Amino acid sequence: MERWATFDCYGTLVDWNGGIEGELEKLFGVERAGELLARFHEIEPEIQAASPGASYREVLTVALERLAAETGLTLPEGEASALARSLPSWPVFDDVRPGLTEARERGWKLAILSNTDRDLVDASMEAIGIWFDFAIVAGEIGSYKPAHRHWEVFRERTGADPATHVHVAQSLFHDIAPATDLGLPTVWINRQGEPADQRPTVTLVGVGDLADALDSLVPGSE
Repeated sequence: MERWATFDCYGTLVDWNGGIEGELEKLFGVERAGELLARFHEIEPEIQAASPGASYREVLTVALERLAAETGLTLPEGEASALARSLPSWPVFDDVRPGLTEARERGWKLAILSNTDRDLVDASMEAIGIWFDFAIVAGEIGSYKPAHRHWEVFRERTGADPATHVHVAQSLFHDIAPATDLGLPTVWINRQGEPADQRPTVTLVGVGDLADALDSLVPGSE
């Protein structure tokens, strides 16, 4: 029996907020960074929904340009691609390598379903330092979560049984809601201390104890 754990990468395994906010601080100053980050999170899914065939590099570039334009800030010359350039250096959360290592040692196959591009997620997987069996990215399938295409392609290419497949993610909007709609058990990694939500099957604050949660949802064969 193959047990699959699929993951969102950015926000769940890699510090998405920290990486983006760090670049916004460099570009526009510390005082505005928090406010700009909140607005970025509103702009990005709008662009993805409007242009599902766009690469994630293009999404990040357009989002940054829109963010600067609507807030009246000056984007330094040549810095429209700053977010995309910085992504491979965004930090991995400290609990990720030990948590995923434990899951793999217990027999779980690991895959990433990401709203990004192949070279960017490859760089992040290298930084994570754990072998992933599979990765599906928006840049190759022409679709951004919360649309269901990532999960459909994953099942088409792996033959994974939904009964032994758990999805793990930080974003309720991009991941937990659509995975729940598809009937998958989910583990919500609530890194932001958000209010409790009824949709996830299990809620954790990090991935340090993930292996126990996964085993509770899909016990291994004796």
